[in-house]
Amino acid sequence: MGNILVVDDAAFMRMMLKSILENAGHTVVGEAENGSDAIEKYKALQPDLVTMDITMPVMEGVEAVKHIKSAHPDAKIIMCSAMGQQGMVVQAIQAGALDFIIKPFQADRVLSSIEKALTK
Repeated sequence: MGNILVVDDAAFMRMMLKSILENAGHTVVGEAENGSDAIEKYKALQPDLVTMDITMPVMEGVEAVKHIKSAHPDAKIIMCSAMGQQGMVVQAIQAGALDFIIKPFQADRVLSSIEKALTK
C-alpha cells in the first residue's frame, strides 16, 4: 500500500479520491489544491505516488509534473482529468506522468492505475 499525495483544486474531488484510496488501504499523506502547493508538499512529504489534477489555478498540473519530475526523476504521478482534456493528458504523459484517470472517478479504475504505478 502506498503513501499518496492528492492534488486537486476541488475539495470534494480530493475527498472522493481520498475515500477511494483509504478504503483500499492506502494512506493519503497530504493534499494540495494547486500545482505550486503540490511541488512544496511533494518535497516535504516524499509520497510514493501523486494523483494530479490537470486544470488548477496558480499552476496547472502538467507544469507541476515537469517541476516534480525534474527534481525527483523517480516520482510516480497519475493525472486526473475531466473528459475532453486528452491533449493535456498527452502533454502530461510526455512530461513524465505514468497514467491518467478520467473524472468522475470510478473506484476500480483509480485503484488499478495506482496499483500498476506503485509496482513500476
